Amino acid sequence: MSEASMQARHRTVAVDVGGVTVGGGAPIVVQSMTNTDTADVEGTARQVAALALAGSELVRITVDRDEAAAAVPKIKERLVRMGVHVPIVGDFHYIGHKLLADHPACAEALDKYRINPGNVGFKDKKDRQFSAIVEMAIKHNKPVRIGANWGSLDQELLTHLMDLNSRSAKPLEARAVTREAMVQSALLSAERAEAIGLPRNRIILSAKVSAVQDLIEVYLELARRSDYTLHLGLTEAGMGSKGIVASSAAMGVLLQQGIGDTIRVSLTPEPNGDRTVEVTVAQELLQTMGFRTFVPLVAACPGCGRTTSTTFQELAKDIQDFIRDSMPAWKQRYPGVEGLNVAVMGCIVNGPGESKHADIGISLPGTGETPTAPVFIDGKKAATLRGPTLTTDFKQMVVDYIERRFGPGARAAE
Repeated sequence: MSEASMQARHRTVAVDVGGVTVGGGAPIVVQSMTNTDTADVEGTARQVAALALAGSELVRITVDRDEAAAAVPKIKERLVRMGVHVPIVGDFHYIGHKLLADHPACAEALDKYRINPGNVGFKDKKDRQFSAIVEMAIKHNKPVRIGANWGSLDQELLTHLMDLNSRSAKPLEARAVTREAMVQSALLSAERAEAIGLPRNRIILSAKVSAVQDLIEVYLELARRSDYTLHLGLTEAGMGSKGIVASSAAMGVLLQQGIGDTIRVSLTPEPNGDRTVEVTVAQELLQTMGFRTFVPLVAACPGCGRTTSTTFQELAKDIQDFIRDSMPAWKQRYPGVEGLNVAVMGCIVNGPGESKHADIGISLPGTGETPTAPVFIDGKKAATLRGPTLTTDFKQMVVDYIERRFGPGARAAE
């Protein structure tokens, strides 16, 4: 992120989550959540590892019953043996106070607790059970995310605010009152946690709703009224393009205004779908907006009547997949490689110019021609590729360029 962008960020308190800094001007953190049964140690550990490998910097797991709580330290041990050290967040609802008390190994193994003030307890039990979780976090030196949710809002608070609104000379719409209840639920809970003894630098807030405009309004108010670290996410965003567009629209507006320290894109996966897609979308959102750099960017034209051949689409997809698959190894060997820009263009109209603007780019000729493609490196034509090995040859040129620019030899020459 640029210095100007850093200065524009909403000032929040830094929170350490298992060695990952969230807030306080640190880079915006990507997180995700498993959808396995946490009691399935092997299955959950595998999915956590896959999410971490995809780039999730925090991973949340459900802790909903004794079997799940008992599995948490075993999952952590399994991950350590796999060489995966991503911080694990425990998601608690209804009986979190009991599970943490009955399973101290779980309480210790987790790197953060997530609680919902709307269902942590009801009536006279609410304050007592909320306090019990906060006291457990203090005992084990763990941060807590206090996460209000539109679907499980504190009904006592909402009823109280609705009653006050009905007696007002200028009553607000019910939706506006509900947004206010979300904000108050998060802030009042955070204040109570601090009063119990949980330091401000161990508190993260979220207030997740499923409508874009509501999410924007709620977080604008949270940011205006506090300096707590904020987690962004559009809950129940949906499947496929709908979920991606809704999440990007809502979080993009907030991120542009400097609001948000950690994000999750809550996509509903296709049946037996890849859970890591939500991590990729979150990374692409942050990278597209210029806040983080995760993988080399591949610029590709959309295609038109000049590109009825599928050659350039196939090449663009092949190169993009090749880069993403190679990144885990490349990051270890080539520091800074994520800043690479690659272009795969389809025809001669804008292709050569766009390819020159990239670090390394290729420009295909368009429709009905034998693929003869110039390659540009650092703005200058470096080669012309043609024939059935064109894709393989271009991949090798990308690898060679990375080695020259980011490899040990390049660093030694600096």
